[in-house]
Amino acid sequence: MTPEAVLERARRAGVMIATAESCTGGLIIARLTDVAGSSDVVDRGFVTYSNAAKQAMLGVSADTLTQHGAVSEAVAREMALGALAQSRAGIAISVTGIAGPGGSEHKPEGRVCFGLARADGTLTETVEFGAIGRADVRAATVEHALAMLHRAMG
Repeated sequence: MTPEAVLERARRAGVMIATAESCTGGLIIARLTDVAGSSDVVDRGFVTYSNAAKQAMLGVSADTLTQHGAVSEAVAREMALGALAQSRAGIAISVTGIAGPGGSEHKPEGRVCFGLARADGTLTETVEFGAIGRADVRAATVEHALAMLHRAMG
């Protein structure tokens, strides 16, 4: 999915976009803002790499982090809701995952949890990209997030 297509769909829907990113470190918002004129539908991006940042900037609950871990749909949901609440956006996408190298038996390299929030509700999903390398996991995560945004505004 191209960032241009996402931005055009946001324009037609009349919504601003916010991102809340952990494992991508701002790559999603960078792809969107690489496009000239994107400021009419891009509000802001939050890069919350640490758990403390997720809590302070997005209001992610310490209990959620303790119970589910940072790489979970529960945290992705709270990140997206926090980005929505802390912005002028009408839609927010969040990502939290393990880009690698490394991981564990329970949270393997390449696992990324996505959250999408709008006023009418939230959607979460987990994608297992596999141990394809850090750069490729991050690139695949950006593409998946853009596609989620595009679908959600369809």
